[in-house]
Amino acid sequence: MKASRLRLGMNLWPPFLFAGIRVEEISPDYRYARVRMRLRPWNRNFFGTHFGGSLFAMTDPFWVLLLFHQLKGEHVVWDRAGEIEFVAPGRGTVRAEFRLTDEHVEQVLERTGSGAKALIWFDTDVVGQDGTVIAKVRKQVYARRKRDKRLAHA
Repeated sequence: MKASRLRLGMNLWPPFLFAGIRVEEISPDYRYARVRMRLRPWNRNFFGTHFGGSLFAMTDPFWVLLLFHQLKGEHVVWDRAGEIEFVAPGRGTVRAEFRLTDEHVEQVLERTGSGAKALIWFDTDVVGQDGTVIAKVRKQVYARRKRDKRLAHA
């Protein structure tokens, strides 16, 4: 699927649409993504700052999506764990960026080459308009090479 089509679909996806989360960019090579969320009445908490669940949601699918496309469908890839540390109150527009490096991909390929699983941690900062870190998010992604179905049935 073209990255531009995926971006459009994600912007219409109800969990993002109703939280006010917008995917601004997914690079055509699936190595980079940028997402933003404006502070709106439907995504603010009791204290008038960004709801923590929305901050976590805006970072949720990207590491898996980027890695899956780099591995060209030859691996099972999914989220295994996640954690968030709230650093400062989120006001205004917040953004997060995801950059998948050659080292990330090589690490997964090396670990999964023999059929083993790879568990890789990725870090993402959610930042405010002035560059202040609002939240630090860590996601653990699971990857394993798909088993050859022809061999499994032999």
